[in-house]
Amino acid sequence: MDAYDAPVADMMAALRLAGLDELLALPAFAGAHADAETVETLVGEFGRLASEVIAPTDRVGDTVGSKLDVTTGDVTAPPGFTAAYRQYVDGGWAALAVPAEHGGGGFPTVVGLAVQELFTTANLALSLNPMLTHAAVELLARWGDQRQRSVFLPKLLTGEWCGTMDLTEPDAGSDVGALRTRAEQDAGGVWRLTGSKIFITWGEHDMAGNIVHMVLARTPGSAPGTKGLSLFAVPKFLVNDDGSLGARNAMRAAKLEEKVGIHASPTCVMEFDGAVGELVGEEHAGMRGMFTMMNAARVSIGLQGLAVAERAWQQSLAYARERRQGRAAGAPASAGRAAIIEHPDVQRMLLTMRVSSLAMRHLLYLTAAQSDVASAHPDEAVRARAAALSELLTPVAKAWPTDLGVAAASLGVQVHGGMGYVEETGIAQRWRDSRIGPIYEGTNGIQAIDLATRKLPRDGGAAMLRLLDEIDATVSELGKDDEAWGPTYEALAAGADALRTATLWVLARPAEEIADVLAGATSYLELVGVVVGGWLLARSGDAAASNFYATELLPRAAGLLTPVTAGAARLHGLT
Repeated sequence: MDAYDAPVADMMAALRLAGLDELLALPAFAGAHADAETVETLVGEFGRLASEVIAPTDRVGDTVGSKLDVTTGDVTAPPGFTAAYRQYVDGGWAALAVPAEHGGGGFPTVVGLAVQELFTTANLALSLNPMLTHAAVELLARWGDQRQRSVFLPKLLTGEWCGTMDLTEPDAGSDVGALRTRAEQDAGGVWRLTGSKIFITWGEHDMAGNIVHMVLARTPGSAPGTKGLSLFAVPKFLVNDDGSLGARNAMRAAKLEEKVGIHASPTCVMEFDGAVGELVGEEHAGMRGMFTMMNAARVSIGLQGLAVAERAWQQSLAYARERRQGRAAGAPASAGRAAIIEHPDVQRMLLTMRVSSLAMRHLLYLTAAQSDVASAHPDEAVRARAAALSELLTPVAKAWPTDLGVAAASLGVQVHGGMGYVEETGIAQRWRDSRIGPIYEGTNGIQAIDLATRKLPRDGGAAMLRLLDEIDATVSELGKDDEAWGPTYEALAAGADALRTATLWVLARPAEEIADVLAGATSYLELVGVVVGGWLLARSGDAAASNFYATELLPRAAGLLTPVTAGAARLHGLT
């Protein structure tokens, strides 16, 4: 159950489809001195670390979990975690995709995402730690002052220190503007924070020398709602100007949540009792800075859906090859019991998991690669188009893969049959770990609202309509007479038509019909994911995978058009 085989070939195919060669040729990435072969070597090398060192810690993390000493507020990570994390840090992997000007390796973001995929698939709970640290690096690199960049960034870049995000409060979940943690300046002008935060992932642990909390708080006289929030860097240990550590700050973990899954990841209730913090950016501009961190994390959360699906597929495939049950279809009565992989319905489930993983990977890598183009291409017009596409796809890249990850993990349990419902096999952990993905870093419902009411209409739908034109061009390239791609041609053409119709319907709704858009927003996001996933598989050159997806998954697109355009009236009178 701990076995994990890094899918390097699949990952390199997705990287190339996303435009890796073109990215590496851009002047902005010249400092990496790399080509696609170099990237493949790096992915393979980290794949070995993920398979041989990180993956074996996954099961013990789930069964043992992190432990809180309630008398001190200290949290101990599960056995093996610190050693595995140290190998990650000592290998320099944390800074691989950080810009060279900040001391990183200078590789494109999409290459860092590939390494992150390997880490996440090997041990999802542990991977949350460096994921949040990287998001904190992006935040401080963009919004921090000179002291913060010089004092915090060097250690965060390497992973020697960790970062985390403190938003949620007991009475302020998705409604961030309702939070009440306060920040006040003392007589010496030092900001001191008081209040409680909940659901703080890796908020306290013993794997790093320091933990820098990025905390939203309300300053005296601030406006209500999100406009009155400010952002503070609050370290576990105070940091002197020379980077050395000082006294322990006035903050502690008061409780660890008992969760359905990701047991190894300590989800903390953090209490601040006059803790010293440093204002990051301007006062009352905290949400602007925090969105930098949240947007960086959202694609990473989407990656967790892929990671769960890939690991569940590998486990289920191995089990299906070993487990014997019944006779194979068409076998004589004298035949012995067949491995369940010979049964068509098991094949269907395994292939659904497989092609879902391929489609998710292509979408996630494309989204990340477009953000690289948006930041690094020398042509301003190309940068603008890439930014529009990346921003359009980001809510889809968070939500669609995490929903698919839950479905794939559930199929994995089904493949295992009764033993899937027994913890001994380990497949239930995938199911339990997957379920948080659609919830945190902005629920998938919020991602759908963001897509339908913000990202789609803000340019009049231009980014989506350009994307649809590209999909139509792929359909034309396939050609209706190409027998090898026949199922893909038919289903992708129909899916593109459904998506275009749905898009124009959403764009045509006046402000007073916003409830109709919101009622179909989740279906619209799924429709985008299903069609774009099918388009990318069609472009991948893998006709077998593409045709299976076109037969099994892509036909859902036409059915999704109905709930997208049905309006809100159907929701009334039922509750």
